[in-house]
Amino acid sequence: MHITRSSITTVKGPADWFTGDVYTDAVAAAPAPAPAPSRVTANLVHFMPGARTHWHRHPLGQTVFVTEGVGLCRRRGGPVEVVRPGDRVLFEADEEHWHGAAPNRLMVHLAINEADADHDVVHWLTPVTDEEYASPAVD
Repeated sequence: MHITRSSITTVKGPADWFTGDVYTDAVAAAPAPAPAPSRVTANLVHFMPGARTHWHRHPLGQTVFVTEGVGLCRRRGGPVEVVRPGDRVLFEADEEHWHGAAPNRLMVHLAINEADADHDVVHWLTPVTDEEYASPAVD
């Protein structure tokens, strides 16, 4: 057992990964180097209204669990989907996607990811354009 006290600083999300104001808190991090089979990381991600990730993909997939607010998410080629507290979104391995807050609401989610010696956690791609973000949402 290893206890990490809540001394980890909240980190502002970098502009090369996010549009708008995004803040992250580490929840679970495998020790480096991660001993097998421990390979899970989790972050509590706070998106201010209108903020969103860039397009990205996860070689081993990603699960997000919405805890607060109203969010939007989209996989490449699909419609914008509305997500609310309690909703879980599974992005398949290497599925290009983005997620973030609705234009007028903040959104917080727990992002759960995996990585191993052969797979990075994430590959960041291009920013989501205003037109892609503003596409009609499916509720």
